[in-house]
Amino acid sequence: MSLELFHVQTNTAFELVANTAVFHIGKPNDQIPPDIDVSNLPDADVVSRIHAQIKIYKNNYFIEDLGSSNGIFVNNIKLEPRTPCQINLGDKIDLGQGEKVTFIFQDQIQHEQNLLPLASSTKMQAQIAVNNRQPPVKKTSKYIGLALMIAGIIILTANIRVGIFFGIPGLLLCISGIFILCQQRINPNLGWILIALGIVVIAFTGNVFASVNLLVVVASSVLFFAGYQLLNTGKILNYDLRSLQELIKK
Repeated sequence: MSLELFHVQTNTAFELVANTAVFHIGKPNDQIPPDIDVSNLPDADVVSRIHAQIKIYKNNYFIEDLGSSNGIFVNNIKLEPRTPCQINLGDKIDLGQGEKVTFIFQDQIQHEQNLLPLASSTKMQAQIAVNNRQPPVKKTSKYIGLALMIAGIIILTANIRVGIFFGIPGLLLCISGIFILCQQRINPNLGWILIALGIVVIAFTGNVFASVNLLVVVASSVLFFAGYQLLNTGKILNYDLRSLQELIKK
């Protein structure tokens, strides 16, 4: 009977070859190269370089924590370091806390399509990359997403109103200066001085304000968000263009 460790998070399996007495689990190191290299699995940072080993003795399988930093849990029970524990078919094995790197000890026949024999790190990395790879985003979705983002920005900027509040004293000084300039009997330099003072007062007392409708902000934000998701994932809240068309028709 061929057995395996089935990695739950990536739906891949590591074969436990029957003619091997010990399987070391961990990441590449200079002391004990791992037979089961988990360095390319998600959340592999919780696994130590020399984390565990599985021994076969008289057709029984025993797992042992080799002094790892985050421990080993069999069916949610933490093992004592350096203490072998027998495992049976169907047992759940967690390397580290939080159920981030989880294996099921099982018969290989159950998941032959997911079988990943013990291999080099390069082959493992390619297999994990295939399992985790996202489908490419279609050009149509990218163009529509980009158009929605631009539309959201245009709608928002087109509805922002900017203005300035002028202080009355500064405005009166400017008016007085203009009035004096229009009078030939009064020295025009006085008019220019009053205008300059008025501009200074306006500069220091005036307030710039901007207003925009809340509904416009919400609408433009929705358009920008939808466009961003289409551009990067080809979907809006896990709905692709075809699914959205069907929802609209309904």
